Order: sequence, then structure tokens, then C-alpha cells
Amino acid sequence: MAEAYIVAAARTAGGRKGGRLAGIHPADLAAAVLDALVERCGASPEQIDDVIMGCVMQAGEQSNNIARIAIMASKLPESVPGTSIDRQCGSSQQALHFAAQAVMSGAMDMVIAAGVESMTRVPMGLPSALPAKDGFGHYKSPAIEARYPDIQFSQFTGAEMMAEKYGLSKDELDEFAYQSHQRAIAATQGGRFKDEIIPLTITRADGSTDSHTIDEGIRFDATLDGIRGVKLIQDGGKLTAASASQICDGASGVMVVSEAGLKSLGVQPLARIHHMTMMGGDPVIMLEAPLPATERALRKAGMAIDDIDLYEVNEAFASVPTAWLKTLHADPQKLNVNGGAIALGHPLGASGTKLMTTLIHALQQHNKRYGLQTMCEGGGMANVTIVERL
Repeated sequence: MAEAYIVAAARTAGGRKGGRLAGIHPADLAAAVLDALVERCGASPEQIDDVIMGCVMQAGEQSNNIARIAIMASKLPESVPGTSIDRQCGSSQQALHFAAQAVMSGAMDMVIAAGVESMTRVPMGLPSALPAKDGFGHYKSPAIEARYPDIQFSQFTGAEMMAEKYGLSKDELDEFAYQSHQRAIAATQGGRFKDEIIPLTITRADGSTDSHTIDEGIRFDATLDGIRGVKLIQDGGKLTAASASQICDGASGVMVVSEAGLKSLGVQPLARIHHMTMMGGDPVIMLEAPLPATERALRKAGMAIDDIDLYEVNEAFASVPTAWLKTLHADPQKLNVNGGAIALGHPLGASGTKLMTTLIHALQQHNKRYGLQTMCEGGGMANVTIVERL
């Protein structure tokens, strides 16, 4: 079978809601990543066959095919096409899968898989939150209502259901959240994000400029007692805003090439796509799919969990990676070694290639071979990607 290689991987540092990236249009945010990927691998811009971009809130500034709009904002020529996809939080991980499939099929040689989400400028919930009085309906059709009567699909409910089903205590979830910040602090202070982050010039309110290179969501003063004291999201629940992912602005991407593309560039690949799996599950508990999807991926790849050197499991809520660890009997020291979305932020459509970027750089830094990435997705789905560092 033909191979798919990753030759460049980059991301912006995350911005808090209303924070340092709030003044940047999402198309410009994504364009910065596209330009960086081309520059990092030494490609000629006209060599890019396609741009596949994940984005969840495809409304307002992220509407009208944000992938193509980002190309128009970048240094790429008009000859480069682009398409936008939505697999909820796994959108840019799915963009990576589609890009890999395109080059493995022989149809293309050089594809950018990317993602963007400005959760400040395009609020979470759009476009489904648009009012019915203005002619916008709801995605829950009569047939869905008949199959799932009186059920409001909610990630918050799903996260609590995960905690209950897998016997996770509030203390466990709070401790995991604290660990996420501590690992993110260590990674930042140790310079481990330096090679993956694209510096962005931002303009302050007073007109002065600064370079944005540090994930804004990290709480460098976080304490376990402070996390334990945060108000519960739901009465009687176990999760708080401190043990959930942060709303975040950001963009990310990877350059995926075929064997021919690799020879054309004359560069050493960072990683090879070893295996890809997608799977659906219960849309009510919603966030559980990464568990059986990982088991399926390992089985199809002929691997065991101990064969994987590092894992990136998106920290949508602390209950997801904690349940994943428990079910897979995985080594917690291999999981999200540089922190996760609880500390670094979860820019929805950008998180897939963001996590992959961090995973590839972590494999290099730790001199490890295999990495596995997965994340829960709205509607009860999951993607799993296994890569081999080269």
C-alpha cells in the first residue's frame, strides 16, 4: 500500500475567549498556518494539491468555505483549492485522514490538513443556535425525536455520564485537571512547544504590538485546592469548568505528502501515517466512542496498547481521558505528556491537527516511535490515528 507522510506540523498558541487572538479574523489565523507549513517543508506554493480544513462553527466569519477563504488570505496561489469539513471536535483530525487517504490513493501528492476555530468571534453553538423565529429550524428532526424521545443531546450530560459509568470521583477529575496545567507549565517553561508554535503578531488595545507564543489558557498559578473549589457545572455532578476544556481561539495544520511528494521536496519526513480508524457510538453518552475506537484501531493495526509510546487523548472533559486510561489499561505517564485542552484550550475544529502537531514533536523530543491520537466528537463519534516517527 502507498504511504502517507507528514513533513511539517505547526499550530498557533491558543488564545482565551476575548483574549490575545480575539482581534484576528479566523481566515487570517488559518492563513498564518498555511504559510508556515509551506515554508517549513520548502514546498513551492503551487505544488499544494488541496487544503482540507476542519471547522465546527461554519457561520459568520467562518462561513462560505473557510478553507478557501483562508487560502485567499494566505500566500498560496488561487490555483490551490480548499474544502471545509465538520466532524465536530474531530474535524481537523478527519481532515488529516482525508488528506492521507488522498495521497495513499495516488490521487494527490501534497495536501494540507488543517483546522481553525475562533470561539471568540464565532460563538459556540452556531449555526444551530440561530432562532427559529428567523426561519432557522433545529437539527433534531421528527424521526430523530421518535428514536431519541425527549433527549437533549449534551456534551455536559455525556461527560457526567462518563464519570458515573466508569466510577470516577470528583477528586480524580480535579487531580487530572491540575496535572494538565502542571504538564503544560513544564512544557512551556522547558521550551517544548517552541518548534511547533507559529509566532503571531498581535496588536494591544493601546496600539502596541507583541508576539503571541504562549498558550494563554495555562494557569501558571494553579493549585489543586483552587481547582477543587470551582463551582460544579451541574448540581450533584462531578465536573467543573476547571476539569473541562477551555474555550479557545487557534489554528493548526500538517502537510501530508506521498512518496512522490517526499522525493520532490527532498526532506526527511517527521512521521508516517500507520493506521486510521473512525467509529460511531451512543450519541447520548456521546463522549465514550474513543474507548472502543482505540480498541478497534489497535486490533486492526495488530498492536497492543503497550506498543504505543505516547498518547494524545483530547481533554474535552477530565472524565474522557481518565475513563480511556482505565478501560485501555494504559500508562498514565504516556498520556498528554505536555498537558491537554484543560490547560491549553480546545479550539474545536483546530484541535485535531493541534494534537497531532504536539504528538509528533513530543515523539521527537522523547525519541519515541509510535504515537496514538484520539478524541471524542459530538454525535458520539471518534477518530483514532496512529503515527510512526521517522
